[in-house]
Amino acid sequence: MSRSEDLPSPSANDAARRQLLKAGTLVLLLGAQQIARGATIVAVRVWPANDYTRITIESDGRLQTQQLVVGSPPRLAVDIKGIDLNPALRELVGKVRHDDPYIAGLRVGQNAPSVVRIVFDLKQAVLPQVFSLAPVAAYRDRLVLDLYPAQAVDPLESLIAERLRDTRGGGSDTTVAGVAPRELARPGEAPPPVRPAAPAADPLGELMAQQSMKPSPPSGPATRDTPNLVAPAPLPPVVGTAPVSPAPAPAPSRPVPNTATASRTDRIIIVALDPGHGGEDPGATGPAGTREKDIVLQVAHRLRDRINAASVNGNPMRAFLTRDADFFVPLQVRVQKARRVQADLFVSIHADAFTTPAARGASVFALSQGGASSSAARWLANKENQADRVGGVNVGEHEAQVQRALLDMSTTAQINDSLRLGTAMLGEIKGIGARLHKGSVEQAGFAVLKAPDIPSVLVETAFISNPEEEAKLRTVAYQENLADALMRGIQRYFAQNPPLARSRQL
Repeated sequence: MSRSEDLPSPSANDAARRQLLKAGTLVLLLGAQQIARGATIVAVRVWPANDYTRITIESDGRLQTQQLVVGSPPRLAVDIKGIDLNPALRELVGKVRHDDPYIAGLRVGQNAPSVVRIVFDLKQAVLPQVFSLAPVAAYRDRLVLDLYPAQAVDPLESLIAERLRDTRGGGSDTTVAGVAPRELARPGEAPPPVRPAAPAADPLGELMAQQSMKPSPPSGPATRDTPNLVAPAPLPPVVGTAPVSPAPAPAPSRPVPNTATASRTDRIIIVALDPGHGGEDPGATGPAGTREKDIVLQVAHRLRDRINAASVNGNPMRAFLTRDADFFVPLQVRVQKARRVQADLFVSIHADAFTTPAARGASVFALSQGGASSSAARWLANKENQADRVGGVNVGEHEAQVQRALLDMSTTAQINDSLRLGTAMLGEIKGIGARLHKGSVEQAGFAVLKAPDIPSVLVETAFISNPEEEAKLRTVAYQENLADALMRGIQRYFAQNPPLARSRQL
């Protein structure tokens, strides 16, 4: 036989190649179906807080789920379809903290082919919200499970309950949290020593007696050098927050009195502190890895302590934090929280970053109904207003049209008062030797400042993107000085603009 006879004919070669191509195509098709059918879990996170607990499952594709709530004992079962159990998802078990207000524990397993089941053992009845978020910033697709309490706590009731507990430490209406109120200390001077107050035998009776001894508010019409304010309509319930009766409309206006003749109000003075970002939204990050959300929460806690130990014309002050731990709060919920506790002031605290490390200095911003006061203010407002996209909002639960109407109700009166508050704060920040990014209060369309009936400012404590300022923000000394400056700014504002008399149920 010749050598050529040992080789396959050309037609035989073609047939063999066609067979291999068919086999390869079949493998590729199977692989494509497999990829389209499922997704891979890349990270899991748990954010416990008193307001609600959030569980985030991040993946390289959108996840499909089905959930079931069981009442006794309370449990939540979530089936994730089209995936297989992997080590990243198993890590969810170890992420649950013992002090989580809602989750006692959880189990995760392969319930069926391509179906993973997560069972949450709950400490109390919850109202779960399950939704998906598209990729944004550093995140890929996220499945979010928010566990809200079935019986929400009224934040105003909580503040009043704290005040009642505090009276156990003293019977004077000039004491809060068992300590004497802080006086206005000049920069570089230590505040006067704190004196514990004598215990009261009957805290509720004592508080009632205090209120009855206070002078009645003026019977004549109140005036202020700003246009009339309209009482806000009752707000729709916020998930995780029980509704409160809306505050009575403040009287239209009255002249700004001086400190010698200012009449005392008959209520607790509430300052809402809003530490920016939180939870899934870290905010800006400094060159050394410092996260904005951590720094601003620390500053807010220090300022809260000063507010709770102070008074306005003998009436106790109280700080309310829109978040008191590391969890995310949507922008409009921050505004609603402040309105639900009938706050007298709203102070949002931030430490932003710019595209270059050269930017530096503290700033204070108020709302603008028109254009921003500078291109930098416009850029910053646009950046801050994107927080909901990063933090993750379940849009369907927030009645978007109602919220847009709420955020369009800001008035000239609110903005004018905000500018006064911002000016007082900016002067005090300059007084501690901090560099100012700009020497006057700037204005832009910050969504978080759009409470129509509350003077509201946003304080940029420093640029965390600047290495020197990042290092300062990390120190206790600078945080203490900053909290002192903000407190003095609040007190100076109230010295020139005493809060209008308004009774709160005690």
